[in-house]
Amino acid sequence: MKKTEKFDVELQEIAEFARVISHPARLAILKYLAETKTCISGDISDQLPLSRTTVSQHLKELREIGLIHGEIDGIKINYCLCSATIQQQLQRFEAFFSPIKESASSCEISSCK
Repeated sequence: MKKTEKFDVELQEIAEFARVISHPARLAILKYLAETKTCISGDISDQLPLSRTTVSQHLKELREIGLIHGEIDGIKINYCLCSATIQQQLQRFEAFFSPIKESASSCEISSCK
């Protein structure tokens, strides 16, 4: 048994989501897909300072947790944001951080910013 398995499933899912979005390349991919406001059938690696292989690995991570989905269209793959999963993850983060945010407001230590 992994040590992470000893924690609540909800915490494990939040941690996995945080792990996936913690890489700047993955954030750049999400941002790019959001800015285009449509599914992308071109090569996303043209938009990032990374090799196609590296971008492909990042796309795989995003697909595995459902933030994006890709549909094969001939020799290309159309990538789209998955709004339902994004909404679900945002709600999960809000539910987790809301009580923390409320408790943190009472911090009087000068090193807290």
